[in-house]
Amino acid sequence: MSGQLAAGVRRDGPQPLPVPRIVAPAIQGPEDVVADADGSFLAGAADGAIWRLRLSASGAEDGAEVVAHTGGRPLGLQPLAGGEFLVCDAVRGLLRISPRHGTVRVLADEVAGAPLRFASNVTAAADGTLYFTVSSRRYGLDEWLGDFLEHTGTGQLLRLRPDATTPEVLLDGLQFANGVALDPDESFLVVAETGARRLRRYRLTGPRAGTADIWAGDLPGYPDNISRGPDGAFWVALAAPRAAGLELLHGMPRAFRRMSWQVCKRLRLRPPVQQTVRVLALRPDGGTARDLRAVNSPYRMVTSVCRTENLLLMSSVEERGIAVCTLPGPDGVSSAGPAPGQ
Repeated sequence: MSGQLAAGVRRDGPQPLPVPRIVAPAIQGPEDVVADADGSFLAGAADGAIWRLRLSASGAEDGAEVVAHTGGRPLGLQPLAGGEFLVCDAVRGLLRISPRHGTVRVLADEVAGAPLRFASNVTAAADGTLYFTVSSRRYGLDEWLGDFLEHTGTGQLLRLRPDATTPEVLLDGLQFANGVALDPDESFLVVAETGARRLRRYRLTGPRAGTADIWAGDLPGYPDNISRGPDGAFWVALAAPRAAGLELLHGMPRAFRRMSWQVCKRLRLRPPVQQTVRVLALRPDGGTARDLRAVNSPYRMVTSVCRTENLLLMSSVEERGIAVCTLPGPDGVSSAGPAPGQ
């Protein structure tokens, strides 16, 4: 499977995503949305608030409240046993939050003696080991475009063992490392390299433990967060479709790439937010599971997708609220009646 073309993409094209219902509009810029053990959902907002959201079986909002505040900018989330959860905060680093006690504890804010400036996403193993990503060691969240244009390759995959006080580097030189998720038996990790349109596999067990390869390459867009669904599949949000101009820029000399970022920064230019939404689901063996797309979507730049038994929840670093739709069946027909709001 290693290195094959767009492993999660259907050869006969993507299925349509149903029109979503937007819930919890008070949440501005929820970069990630995850399910916790009691069936509710967590999402972080641009102002640092962490929200807990409850939905009915049909996907209607059944309550939303702020349960914590990071004091920074929360990105990736990971629920833990007992109601606590982990947060990758782009400003403060890797955090552990206990809503019950109202505490926010910094687990890691530096790596190899350097400040941890852009923690992105995190997952937890059964033994308490934490794996998390750093998107860029050169740029922070507010200048993410600089990393994309310069194609710096300074992203990292880190590991923090239960008895450790500082993380160790497992992979370096990644192109905007982003989502990370464990396979069901915890034999490997899948890591999104957003800037390279690919997913890497990092082996944790077996004779090739400690090695990495390309698990799915040449994706049709830029992968962001990764989650595991109840079906065991890896659900991947593509934040934007492939941009030919960006691919061309990446093939140019570094000095030209750096100059292009300086021009954009000086003129305050930003790429348009695309209205194409696409999510993929890959099986643990890397085979195709689902490929879903909406064109001209009113909810744009989806950076995370979370699957329940019959719903898809999508979040966006740019939008307000969470987008919810009924999961269509493999034949394109809703697996649980009409989509919310239809």
